[in-house]
Amino acid sequence: MMKQIFRKTGWIALGLISVIAIAAALYRYQDNNASNNNFGGVLNVAIDIGNQRFMRWHTPRELPAFSFQNEAGKTISLADFRGRVVLLNIWATWCPPCREEMPSLDRLNAKRGGPTFEVVALSIDRDPALVKPFYKEFNIQTLHGYFDPTTKVADTLRIPGVPTTLLINHEGREIGRAMGAAAWDSPQVDALIDAALLRSSAKD
Repeated sequence: MMKQIFRKTGWIALGLISVIAIAAALYRYQDNNASNNNFGGVLNVAIDIGNQRFMRWHTPRELPAFSFQNEAGKTISLADFRGRVVLLNIWATWCPPCREEMPSLDRLNAKRGGPTFEVVALSIDRDPALVKPFYKEFNIQTLHGYFDPTTKVADTLRIPGVPTTLLINHEGREIGRAMGAAAWDSPQVDALIDAALLRSSAKD
């Protein structure tokens, strides 16, 4: 009788140890992966920009090749912006948060846009003709029209939804990203751009 009790107690103890070991392993896995992005980069710091957070990677990460169209219908790629810091905004006219943040992107581009920096607002609308009246409705003055009606860019960059915005350095590497509407004309964003431009100047 006593042997059966000890045997049963031993199995219960072994079961508890196994459960604890599995739980510990799951915790370590989640903890290790919580800071990893989809391409293997490691999150360094999250910065508040308005009601959103910008996730800056510890080391700017390489981006896969992708292409899209400009206002003239010409196919271009990120390589065409090499040498400039780019704020790449993936958006659509049917997206309410995109409508919310688009004026702040335009204000940022009006303030900072030039030979060293540009806001690239990339529409994934299936009909690119929708963008021009949208710009007129929201009084967008400085943003150019860039289009990806195939939505392949969003898939390539593993964009979970729109709007998603990537800050890309002069070498075409991603510094970090924000998912959701943000205040792009905020002092925090200015500081991010200044830091990217400073690193660009230091390497030149």
